Amino acid sequence: MKFEIVTIFPDFFRGPFDFGIIRRAKEAGLVEINLHDLRAFTKDKHRTVDDRPFGGGEGMVLKPEPIFECIEGIRSADALARDKSRESVILLSAAGQRFDQKLAAELSQLDRITIICGRYEGVDERVAEELADREISIGDFVLSGGELAAALIVDTVTRLIPGALGNEASSKQESFTHGEHVVEGEPSSTCGSGGLLDYPHYTRPAEFRGMSVPEPLLNGNHEEIKRWRRKEALRKTLRNRPELLDEVELSNEDRRLLDELRSERS
Repeated sequence: MKFEIVTIFPDFFRGPFDFGIIRRAKEAGLVEINLHDLRAFTKDKHRTVDDRPFGGGEGMVLKPEPIFECIEGIRSADALARDKSRESVILLSAAGQRFDQKLAAELSQLDRITIICGRYEGVDERVAEELADREISIGDFVLSGGELAAALIVDTVTRLIPGALGNEASSKQESFTHGEHVVEGEPSSTCGSGGLLDYPHYTRPAEFRGMSVPEPLLNGNHEEIKRWRRKEALRKTLRNRPELLDEVELSNEDRRLLDELRSERS
């Protein structure tokens, strides 16, 4: 997987991409991250990347010229050897599609992702119309620029690339991951999220400052552990993100557990 990041602050990424899973994925040759300084594609001595918007308004807008030249340069590199259907150009924008785990999984199947980091009041609309094949937002809030969002997307997608995680089952059991509740090949005591928030986790010691690990996790009964984890995943989702319950496939047992949980709350 190749990530091409277009930004006016390339040094921003020196830290986030030098640690943890991303660093290991780079060292293993699973991902390649290239930073493109937008100012290198300007023509004036001040290396100007922004200008005032037509029609007036507050703030400045990123100009189209340097972005077009940058993206066209990326596209022309090793063009004959590339499958364009396995690439995507993303414009980060507050007006874009909401980024989520499903979209991350879709992106992880590609060979190359180019991310354009917006700044100021936005980006000339011709970039969205002619260069980007999708606009993405990481949430209903406004950042100073797209760099933080780009780092988030790279991290989320990288961990879904085969080999990036030490335990491949981990990504299948995390919050928001849709699919089977039980991961194929794993012990029956595991319980995938199935689109819910992840279940609670505990480790040693079993007793800590008067707080005990729940008994079902200690008795070695895999089916009981599985049931407990599913109920607690439902409990956490009902408490923190109840809207997710409308988006996942719930079994009859799930609905029974939800009725119990709602009765407990009332």
